[in-house]
Amino acid sequence: MKEFVEYIVKNLVDHPDQVRINEIGGTHTLIIELGVEKSDIGKIIGKKGKTINAIRTLLMSVASRNGLRVNLEIIEEDKEEKEQIEENA
Repeated sequence: MKEFVEYIVKNLVDHPDQVRINEIGGTHTLIIELGVEKSDIGKIIGKKGKTINAIRTLLMSVASRNGLRVNLEIIEEDKEEKEQIEENA
């Protein structure tokens, strides 16, 4: 699932190297956290949320074939949080 989302998102944004995807798995539910460059968030969401809803629909279709439920969340990081993460790495 992670690779599927990564492929779609990286082809939509201007900064594909800044795409961050984190999977949190449960027994029947998978949460995918998506982080992109601040300037690319609008491209991922789209007008009236149409782009993100289309991505979620595709994800749900693929997940249902595997007997899973998927939730895609967009994570926004502040610069301060990002700097703290880089300092700790």
